[in-house]
Amino acid sequence: MKGRKMPKRKAQYAIATLASHTCLQILKGAKDEGFKTLAITPAKSVPFYKTFPFIDEIITVDSYTDFPRIEEQLISENAIIIPHGSFVAYLGFEENKNMKTLYFGNKDVLDWEADRKRQRQWMIQANINVPRQFEKAQDIDAPVIVKSYGAAGGKNYFFAKNKEEFGQRIKTFKEKEYVIQEYIIGVPLFIHYFYSPLTEKLEIMSIDRRYETNVDSLGRIPSQNQEGLGIEPSFVVVGNSPLVLRESLLPEAYSMGQRVVDTSQKIISPKGLFGPFCIETIITHAQEFFVVEISCRIVAGTNIFMEGSPYSQLLYNEPMSTGRRIAREIKLAIKQERLGEILD
Repeated sequence: MKGRKMPKRKAQYAIATLASHTCLQILKGAKDEGFKTLAITPAKSVPFYKTFPFIDEIITVDSYTDFPRIEEQLISENAIIIPHGSFVAYLGFEENKNMKTLYFGNKDVLDWEADRKRQRQWMIQANINVPRQFEKAQDIDAPVIVKSYGAAGGKNYFFAKNKEEFGQRIKTFKEKEYVIQEYIIGVPLFIHYFYSPLTEKLEIMSIDRRYETNVDSLGRIPSQNQEGLGIEPSFVVVGNSPLVLRESLLPEAYSMGQRVVDTSQKIISPKGLFGPFCIETIITHAQEFFVVEISCRIVAGTNIFMEGSPYSQLLYNEPMSTGRRIAREIKLAIKQERLGEILD
């Protein structure tokens, strides 16, 4: 714990995060669990975040990249940072790993999340179906999706129906690091989990689908009318919608999450993956899961479930968002004097 002596009483801690992505549910959940809450935001967003009574303090920065300048203030307030996708997008993985503020999660996981090849290795070792991946353009024999590295909500992805189209598209592709993945046709399904190292239990918190533009909106134009329009499919996430999975598929969804956690404890030192994470899947017409990506943190699709989902209701019988579930884990760790097991 970086040599710092931490107070033991819950009231002496604050929960903080960047005012973006999943900030509202994180801080609402923290307030519901009795914590002081801190939002970090550029000045232009202050009027918006001031409207929410569960945010106790707003720390203003010129931009999110100025986060290191306020770390001493956060440390003085015994703030626990809850990371989300904007930390990766704005600060980068190295800045996240070098953070001195108390941090919920295992930073060693970031190395695996950032590297799509290591992600794939992880999934294969966990005995999970993954789409084929092509190392060379000449090997492409099916439609593919090309994905850049990092957390950017589908930005800088492109689709190619064959190797000839890939050859044309890649000429103007600006990203240096990317993977060429077989495009699996099916229903995109994003499963939100929470693993507690304190109880050693895995929970399915909620499930969503993402609305991506313009690939989803293209479906509103009849195929015969698309010809000649010159519209290229894009995969930028603009929103999310809830989904309840067919119950007969839930046991496999749960098993996949458990295998991912179990494998992480073998390959990612010292603690493996814990807290919130999301397995991004495609379910085919044969009801077979293919995992296309893993996000090792709270994801934006959980925002649909500010008051919980059908699955969290079954587990808790009270409103339980993923944001509140994080705060509950921290509260339990404080009570049991086990904060060192969940903070980095």
